[in-house]
Amino acid sequence: MKILFFANTDWYLYNFRLALAKYLRAQDLEIVLLSPVGPYGELLRAEGFRWIGLEMNRRSLNPGRELGLIRRIAAVYAAEKPDIVHHFTIKCVVYGSLIARWQGIRNRVNAVTGLGYVFSAGGFRARLLRPLVRRLIKAALDGDGACVILQNRDDVAAFAASGVASKDRTHLILGSGVDISRYRPQPLRSSAALMKVVLASRLLWDKGIGEYIEAARLLREEGLAVEFLLAGSPDPGNPASVSPRQVAKWEKDGAITYLGHVSDMPRLLSEIDVAVLPSYREGAPRSLLEAAACALPIVTTDVPGCREVVEHGLNGLLVPARDAVGLADAIRYLYENPAERLRMGQAGRVKALAHFDQRIVFEKTLGVYRELLTDAL
Repeated sequence: MKILFFANTDWYLYNFRLALAKYLRAQDLEIVLLSPVGPYGELLRAEGFRWIGLEMNRRSLNPGRELGLIRRIAAVYAAEKPDIVHHFTIKCVVYGSLIARWQGIRNRVNAVTGLGYVFSAGGFRARLLRPLVRRLIKAALDGDGACVILQNRDDVAAFAASGVASKDRTHLILGSGVDISRYRPQPLRSSAALMKVVLASRLLWDKGIGEYIEAARLLREEGLAVEFLLAGSPDPGNPASVSPRQVAKWEKDGAITYLGHVSDMPRLLSEIDVAVLPSYREGAPRSLLEAAACALPIVTTDVPGCREVVEHGLNGLLVPARDAVGLADAIRYLYENPAERLRMGQAGRVKALAHFDQRIVFEKTLGVYRELLTDAL
């Protein structure tokens, strides 16, 4: 049986879905990977997978260019004839599902891993596109053999309430999972004089990076011994990307220590006291799953996705979105209460073992495939 993964970056496939692809291959399934051309494609091939690079501009709204993209995707689908197509991220879900349906590919799995820029941004362009994208998603999820995988309960409820996807076509799988054997607790740092805080994500404004910088400035002005680290790279394909020039200015001003792309996240998290993600909306943020598995307390926003990972007062603190003062207050609380940092971190590890282990994600995903194939008989 052949399964085709289609995502909007090769980076996403390599970092978030490679482990799933390996698991499925071990079940004697053939996995083909499709994404825009990028540097991670050869790494996917080095892992023994057939990766197909696609010319695709994620930000494009040009009708002629998009028609060309649709034709290229259709050509790949026609040549590969997969038994199941598994789409990740909004654009791939919409284009991939509609093309698969037109070509008679019955089994279409659509993983909406967060509703993205169009649904989280407040700008005119995002508001203008929102109704159109909602209608396209609904069309993509229609027809026999189509289903959607969502990463948090808020999105499940929102999809059902808006009529985008019925409950019988919806599956809840909490994120892409985390390797709990790699991400594990390290020797305690609770007594360290300097508390290290990290925000690890793509450098997008809707990850709350502006609020993180402001919180860092507020606490620095109070003289707290806290080091604010920022890990991640800009994403030029996303309209909400923070410019490298802006990041350089923050570092020059002393607001943060910028780490850039970090390839060894377990090592970084072993040196951290608190993980922070002030995002405006998420699916099930991988950085928080990893932090919980490493027994780190978390400060994040009370928004869909983030509150799926953190229970306020149990394994971290939830603060309002777009609230730098509230974010600073939560970080200050953990700075002043090292015993609470330890307690919350331990609770996070317990939650990760019970809910976020990648093996749970793998088995549930394979279960979705089997259900589709059974229904097709």
